[in-house]
Amino acid sequence: MSKLIGTVAGPLVPYWELVRDRVNESCEGVEPWKIIVYSCGTTLLVLTARDILFSDEDTFTNRTKKEFFRLMKKIPFVKKRIAEEKKKILKDMEHSMNADVDGYVTQLPAEGLKMETLMEELKRYQGLAKVNWSDGTISGTVYSGDPELTHLMEKVYGMFAWTNPLHSDVFPDIRKMEAEVVRMCCTIFNGDKESCGTMTSGGTESILMACFTYRNIARERGIKIPEIIVPITAHAAFDKAAAYFHMKITHIPINEETRKVDINAMRRAINKNTCVLVGSAPQFPHGIIDDIQAISELGLKYDIPVHVDCCLGGFLYPFMEKAGFSVPVVDFRVPGVTSISADTHKYAFAPKGSSVILYRKDDYRKFQFFVQPDWPGGIYATAAIGGSRPGAIIAVCWGTLMYFGEKGYVETTKKIISTARYIKKELKKIPGIHVYGDPLMSVVGFGPAEGFKYNIFTFSDMIAKRGWNLNPLQFPSSIHLCVTLLHTKEGVADQFIRDARECLEELLNSPDAEAGGMAAMYGTSQSIPDRSMVAELAGCFVSALYTTNKSTETNGSVPKQ
Repeated sequence: MSKLIGTVAGPLVPYWELVRDRVNESCEGVEPWKIIVYSCGTTLLVLTARDILFSDEDTFTNRTKKEFFRLMKKIPFVKKRIAEEKKKILKDMEHSMNADVDGYVTQLPAEGLKMETLMEELKRYQGLAKVNWSDGTISGTVYSGDPELTHLMEKVYGMFAWTNPLHSDVFPDIRKMEAEVVRMCCTIFNGDKESCGTMTSGGTESILMACFTYRNIARERGIKIPEIIVPITAHAAFDKAAAYFHMKITHIPINEETRKVDINAMRRAINKNTCVLVGSAPQFPHGIIDDIQAISELGLKYDIPVHVDCCLGGFLYPFMEKAGFSVPVVDFRVPGVTSISADTHKYAFAPKGSSVILYRKDDYRKFQFFVQPDWPGGIYATAAIGGSRPGAIIAVCWGTLMYFGEKGYVETTKKIISTARYIKKELKKIPGIHVYGDPLMSVVGFGPAEGFKYNIFTFSDMIAKRGWNLNPLQFPSSIHLCVTLLHTKEGVADQFIRDARECLEELLNSPDAEAGGMAAMYGTSQSIPDRSMVAELAGCFVSALYTTNKSTETNGSVPKQ
């Protein structure tokens, strides 16, 4: 062996000696401490340059922008100005939150309230709500609101109010119901006997769990920082997953005409660290279904899992064909699809706090589980994020699915999709309005048509004054209406179209009208190049949600009115 090494390395010896001599010459007369400092400094610079150029968590361009703005905000007068503006914005937001509030309870009452007094207080709190969602003027948010279903929910929740699925030995009824909810959902998405899943607290947790699963699978394969590849229109929960689980996320552009993800761009983005490809059915902004078949083919070709985010349309899509509507296949019938997230708290009309994450087989789901076998308190094992969970939510979800049944969901799907398509058709008839892509489900996104220049957020403000609460969108500036069962009430859709037409005519006659409120915030935020500043401003809003900065006299009792 030594002879072989000598044979290979022999010709290199003169060059090595030359390099050694040159290095020694350059160090002549240099004090040893300087050599050490120079060596350490050079090493530090090289490592810093490597981190800047080759970080696995974000692109070099994005990191350069962030660093530039970070340094800019350290300039004293800029830092001071930003702090002053943030303080003002926070104060304004808190003032807005406090407008209809007479005070806050800041300590426990010295003695508990009597039942009658407590109910009076709760009704008084209910009176703070100024938006009447029951008349069908709200985008999404409340998906049924049927009084009979509400009564059912109240009764079922009361029956199981104290249950906790963490203790399956104590509450076998809840364990059985949860298992059945998951199995029913697997069935409606055409999963076979191997398909499986878990319940979660909502769409965000379902998405988080899918990403967590694929991260763990990727780490088993030796990938240190797994990468999620998503359309730019995918739900922000995927970004949250990347932030929470130390993953990289790559956003793929969409076709501007169809609003579907650019499959060729997604193909080019695939690399050795890719752990999951994502498609939406439909995506939130404009209600467009990505080409799941094409994404699936990429997944099969490169041996990468494919997740379909069906949170929004989870209990519309499975019943559309039986309701008489054509729709692309996006479920487990597509060979490359390995997981699906679907919200039961939306179009299944179950209570808030219920959703499912489904997998093609347990080989995927097992990577979602968390197990701590060495805890002194016992072996701790959970299927998703939550430990203790409200069993009553599971019971009400199960009860709601059983209450509607397949026939009931086919009927509600027919009403909702028919109404959404009617609204889409009528909006297209209004000069100045452009409907994005071809939404096939319940969300209709729209903005200014080509050749018409007006502020869509001003339009949003104007129609809000007529009672309509729509969702503001950005990139491009637009809004959407998410159609629910409430919008299928007689006359609601026609009233929306009339109001939209009249508001737009009024706006076009006064194009310089300014937007206010949240609409103005969305309009302004898109013009700010430093997106971290937008994030800080949004953080002010979140902080304001927890404000109790208004004088109140509780004295351990009910606030004075």
